[in-house]
Amino acid sequence: MIIIMRKIISNTIPILSLLKINKLEILKELYEQVIIPNAVYQEIEQGKHKEYYKDLTKVDWLIIRKIKDDNSRDYFVDLDNGEAEVLILAKELNADLVILDEILGRRYAKILEYKLTGTLGVLLKAKEKGIIKSLKELLTELTEKGTWLNPKLIKEVLKLSKEE
Repeated sequence: MIIIMRKIISNTIPILSLLKINKLEILKELYEQVIIPNAVYQEIEQGKHKEYYKDLTKVDWLIIRKIKDDNSRDYFVDLDNGEAEVLILAKELNADLVILDEILGRRYAKILEYKLTGTLGVLLKAKEKGIIKSLKELLTELTEKGTWLNPKLIKEVLKLSKEE
């Protein structure tokens, strides 16, 4: 039997958000393996002093990948390096899913016709699969720990998860 591993690529904010609430393992449970570009790894390393920091090189199911063509970043001058490299790597690897929260990066991903989700989508899927019990608790914890979430979006996600 051949097991085909899906190619899931994540940006920085979803990883940091899950680290903040100590739920990074959700990604492993949902996708088995997640790829992050080197620029995302570097952005996370800048937060070594944060209490929720984790050395991602020690997470065996998380793959850190360098993009093949550094010049391709020039096409995304209005994005930070992490977002640009997520989009580039998604193209290079023919990704099955991109996990991205920032509005401009999501706009690019839609234009490029990538299958897309964000932190809230990941948490919603985890709730649907029974990996987490309460989405509302985690969203509350996230906001208490300084992550801004659009109140309308929270309401929508809670309605979808039948927690409203």
